[in-house]
Amino acid sequence: MESVIIIVFVMGYLAITLEHNLKLDKLIPALIMMAVCWALVALGVDNFTNWFDSSKHGLVDGFATMVHDDKLHLVEETLLHHLGKTAEILVFLLGAMTIVEIIDYFDGFSTIKGYVNFKSKKKLLWMFSILAFILSAIIDNLTATIVLISILQKIVKTREDRIWFAGLIIIAANAGGAFSPIGDVTTTMLWIGDKVSTGMLFTYLFIPSLLCMIVPSFIATFLPAFKGEIDFDENEVEKPKSKHSARMLYLGLGAILFVPIFKTVTHLPPYVGMMLSLAVVATFAEIYSNSKFSISSVDGEEATEHEAEAHHSPVHSSLSKIEMPSILFFLGILMAVAALESLGILFNFADSLKQGIPLIGTELEGTGVSDLVVILLGIGSAVIDNVPLVAASLGMFSEGIDNPLWHFIAFSAGTGGSMLIIGSAAGVVAMGMEKIDFFWYLKKISWLALIGFLIGSAAFVVLRMFI
Repeated sequence: MESVIIIVFVMGYLAITLEHNLKLDKLIPALIMMAVCWALVALGVDNFTNWFDSSKHGLVDGFATMVHDDKLHLVEETLLHHLGKTAEILVFLLGAMTIVEIIDYFDGFSTIKGYVNFKSKKKLLWMFSILAFILSAIIDNLTATIVLISILQKIVKTREDRIWFAGLIIIAANAGGAFSPIGDVTTTMLWIGDKVSTGMLFTYLFIPSLLCMIVPSFIATFLPAFKGEIDFDENEVEKPKSKHSARMLYLGLGAILFVPIFKTVTHLPPYVGMMLSLAVVATFAEIYSNSKFSISSVDGEEATEHEAEAHHSPVHSSLSKIEMPSILFFLGILMAVAALESLGILFNFADSLKQGIPLIGTELEGTGVSDLVVILLGIGSAVIDNVPLVAASLGMFSEGIDNPLWHFIAFSAGTGGSMLIIGSAAGVVAMGMEKIDFFWYLKKISWLALIGFLIGSAAFVVLRMFI
């Protein structure tokens, strides 16, 4: 039965990887995979000899000798445990997404465009790389990429120039998301799972992440694509649509940055702080929106009461734009990985890795995990989505909070995806927005991302010796 579950997982994952070829949204195979895996677990529970206790990170003693009802009860408890952990991540993401949409409702990100008053391609490259690095650490790498490419489309008119900038934005956004607990789904998972703390994540990964962004950007300034000037009208800069744009931008970003502080002070799960931040931002948004729209009409036409309310309320409007397919995808993939974890498959696989791959670099605190394993995980994240890879790592390794292993996994999984355009959410969204060809990216950008990844990894190994 275990083999059947693994086959279902592999087939489901292949369908997710080939999403564009199959023209099937990845949330569909993810949800099917989750449901079928857990159904097979429940139906074949009497045939399993191992069961993994996530709270103690070890196999349950005497599972094989338990009666059928006790085994089913344990399955239900485990399912509820994993659902609770997954829900923490999803509610956190929902709050962050809503705050970002509220900022966008007031056209807050247009404030950034006002700072572009030069035509040099090199200056523009550094501006977008640094902005992507900083913004992704605050609003996550996916949203930062969407925001910056949207601004890029208004500034750079030539698509051939834009796709070069977009490629470096992907690298910088993924690098920036790695050192922040709210910058990437994977670092958020490790943070919520009490594997990394905000302070130590920054201490370990800021310099490697910074190098991962700076080195590719520096090399790119010598490429022909970034020589000369861009062609745009300096007088074309649009004014924000709302007088509250800048205020809502700073309020929203500040509210998101407040979440790690809230967790540190109260020791409550991060989603509680995110809900508080959302409530504060929503309150100001509702106050500022009172004079923005008329409830009686929408776009000059008579509207239903529901439409008028949704259009008038920034909260309702923002919630209607939330990327729910991504939320459902995360639900499916995390719960499917949880099924493999519960059977002890990931735990046993980790032992095989420790024994099968020789140690490279310094062994830390008796982990027995080679640096090569983590680097391979990063390279793998360029092909396979980094979310299930990190989810699998949580089930494979039992090291405590702030063990260097977790920080290296956060860096490797976060930045390794830049090596292929399909390897990260930022890459996929850029691919869709600018219709970037997979092989163009492989030829022009991947080598830059690989250099940044390897230099960042080397910097981490060196820095680790002094912390």
